[in-house]
Amino acid sequence: MDEFKLIGPFTQAVTLQRLPLKGCLSEEQLHVIEQAGILVNGQVIEAVGSFRELRSRAQEVEAVEGNHVVMPGMVDAHTHICWAGTRAADYAMRLAGKTYLEIAQQGGGIRSTVHHTRAATVETLAELTVLRAQTLLRRGVTTIEVKSGYGLSLEEELKMLRAIRDAGRTAGADLIATCLAAHVMPKDFAGTPRQYLEQIIGELWPLVKAERLAKRMDIYVDEGAFGAEEAHFYLSHARDQGFDRVVHADQFYRGGVAVAVEAGAVSADHLEAST
Repeated sequence: MDEFKLIGPFTQAVTLQRLPLKGCLSEEQLHVIEQAGILVNGQVIEAVGSFRELRSRAQEVEAVEGNHVVMPGMVDAHTHICWAGTRAADYAMRLAGKTYLEIAQQGGGIRSTVHHTRAATVETLAELTVLRAQTLLRRGVTTIEVKSGYGLSLEEELKMLRAIRDAGRTAGADLIATCLAAHVMPKDFAGTPRQYLEQIIGELWPLVKAERLAKRMDIYVDEGAFGAEEAHFYLSHARDQGFDRVVHADQFYRGGVAVAVEAGAVSADHLEAST
């Protein structure tokens, strides 16, 4: 039997109905309901509308006191909030005119964070991830994608993914893990990029599946990371094993978007260099 509960009244509800799928938004386009209520049935929202008009449909009322605006939670679909250390030196180099790639070549960037993340425990990484997730949650982000990719070895990538899993239990927001073991080639790996990817596929993925740590596989396709041919090989295996595919594409050089499209990726991220 349905048990309808009415939550409210809220000063305003911003429903995001009837908004265009792309392009800039203006205040006039927002669908705002004054003195709004939310009618729920268990975990399902049945209606959002005038609190007064919905009152007759509810068996129970959960009163809201004070002035509040209610709106759908936001989604951050690309984050790297699981990491340790600092990028302060990178900021200094950027201010001095160095490019992202120049900083990476001098030991900064991703590899600097790899060093500090490897030195951290799973408990420390989980605590840091929770703190960052809760900062986003306070700003209205209720679903957060979180990538690994600062471990760059079997043991360290598992540590990051376990930390993301553990953080999700207390963060308050929904954390969605993505395995980014194919971020860049680790400095301490003696083989070729193809051999590194083969190691991830053969040794890391079975453990990720067994522990249910992630359903998404990401690869960075760009100068200083992985090439299109290597990415095609990696993503085709991900598709065959039932993983969703994600690509860091066109951040500095073009080509990653084509890889993402051909691989049936759910997302192609960055796109700064895309035409």
